[in-house]
Amino acid sequence: MTIKAFVIGHPIAHSRSPLIHGTWLAEHGIDGSYEAIDVSPEALPGFFERLRSGEFAGGNVTIPHKEAVFELCDTVDPLAEQIGAVNTLVARNGKVHGTNTDYLGFLGNLDAGSPGWSDSLDRALVLGAGGAARAVIVALQSRGIPILLLNRTRATADKLAAEFEGDITVATLDALADAAPHAGLVVNTTSVGMHGTRFEGFDATALRPDTLVTDIVYSPLVTPLLADARAQGLRTVDGLGMLLHQAVPGFEAWFGVRPNVTPDLRARIEATLEG
Repeated sequence: MTIKAFVIGHPIAHSRSPLIHGTWLAEHGIDGSYEAIDVSPEALPGFFERLRSGEFAGGNVTIPHKEAVFELCDTVDPLAEQIGAVNTLVARNGKVHGTNTDYLGFLGNLDAGSPGWSDSLDRALVLGAGGAARAVIVALQSRGIPILLLNRTRATADKLAAEFEGDITVATLDALADAAPHAGLVVNTTSVGMHGTRFEGFDATALRPDTLVTDIVYSPLVTPLLADARAQGLRTVDGLGMLLHQAVPGFEAWFGVRPNVTPDLRARIEATLEG
């Protein structure tokens, strides 16, 4: 019997997930399918009934549904609860379990792209306080790394930091130039970098020579932030690996095989990206 999985979002046509999972299905000779399904917010409860009926083994969730599906799941694991969002669904025995693999994708990407990056890291500078920042904070705290959280709106950052225990200092993005020399890792979790946008008034020369810069934006693959960091000779890790590594646990849960993120897979996805 064909095992079916999916990614839902609204819109969803841009998703690279079908190409990722389709590659793994073919590689392992699995009788399975993975499709992108456009589900509007008002249609989510009805889609969950399809999921509970056994039509699918599970699937992924992307914008704008990661917070909404959290409330629709029958059970949610503790990490997803801490992050406050779900990106992976597993359906079994008429129940839907939700988890969040974005933090694993973030760590897997940096571990592969810059081995040893978290060893003796003094502080991470996290830009943005939206849903993606939540997963990044969980990931960094799992490695015991102090965080400086910068966001355009201070109140939003304060609210997010208050939800987490541990060493998190908050400031606005206006403080980016002053904060840059005090962090060994810079993580952009905002949409800045798409369509050529950049952090106004920020000069990458303010970063330390040992700083690692990473961006969760993967289209374009090299954002202006990463380009500026590379021009200074700094280490960088682009956002594509996070997309690839976060997909691994879901595939294993639905199809029973743990796939590998290979250079060939990365090259296939890269070929579809802007820039």
